[in-house]
Amino acid sequence: MTIDLLPLSIALSNNERTRPVIEGRHQPQGVRLLPTVVHPSEMFWRQLKFAEFDISEMSLSSLFIAVSKGDQRFVGLPIYTARMFFHTRIIVRKDSGIKKPSDLIGKKIGVPEYQQTSAIWSRGVLQHEFGVHARDIDWYMERVPDISHGGSTGFKPPPGVRINQIPLSTNIGDMLVKGELDGALLYLNERNLVDRSSADVSEVCEPLFPNAIAESTRFYQKTGLYPINHAMVIKREVHEKYPWVAVNVYHAFMAAKAEVEKTAQATLKDYAACGLVAAEPAKLFATDPKSYGLRHNRKVIETIAQYVHEQGLTDRQVEVEEIFAPATLNL
Repeated sequence: MTIDLLPLSIALSNNERTRPVIEGRHQPQGVRLLPTVVHPSEMFWRQLKFAEFDISEMSLSSLFIAVSKGDQRFVGLPIYTARMFFHTRIIVRKDSGIKKPSDLIGKKIGVPEYQQTSAIWSRGVLQHEFGVHARDIDWYMERVPDISHGGSTGFKPPPGVRINQIPLSTNIGDMLVKGELDGALLYLNERNLVDRSSADVSEVCEPLFPNAIAESTRFYQKTGLYPINHAMVIKREVHEKYPWVAVNVYHAFMAAKAEVEKTAQATLKDYAACGLVAAEPAKLFATDPKSYGLRHNRKVIETIAQYVHEQGLTDRQVEVEEIFAPATLNL
């Protein structure tokens, strides 16, 4: 007997969390996923601008911003395909005189897109951990309105924040090499339709935090936050017609996650990235630093919602219940 499966398009970035789904080893019950592998920068622009895919990864901050402005096209799924201690990726020119976060004040700092989730996490940490506010820095943004997240969500520079548009004739990488920027909050030079930088800046730049593991450990042990920047979304029209798809997709990604983490080495790698060490086995295995669902991640999700609002990108703090599918709120 042939069972008819619901065909749904899905856009995913290619990483260890998504690969088992991309390669078809884990499919939601009742669904046949039709995957497209896309760089996140391009994916989010295409989904926010054109809503091309039935299911996709999504910039968590852009989802909050869209919902705050009445855009109800997407329903969130608490599947987190990317998370990182983003502030440890801040780079600065070696000759900039920047040796600690407070030295960023008054400097020219590049950012691919001001509203991208990784940038919001980094600015939130700079503000709450080191007393450096967004208005203390001169920002230079690479992405232009026509091809950006913000171009689809009505981005405007928050009051009191200086954001300079980098002209199409140049980009963050070239400006760093020439000394026209002092650093970058995040440097993206992978080829895609949205980001323009390609230069290798390793000769002229260094990390603001030389020991990323030590800073990640400090931050995690103090706050308990392992920042999330990508969640999954499903088109609302699909969700309303087939509400069962949300949980089935969640289960498929949980199975993919279990495959990735089936070795002790992979599990220890995840814990070590969060500042948890093998010398504390009870603590080590009582916590899953890359868990899905909302029960164990509500604090992280609410923190990014708080940062999005306090950085002037939404006129109110959007609630978690406004974002995610009702059937997933207790997962």
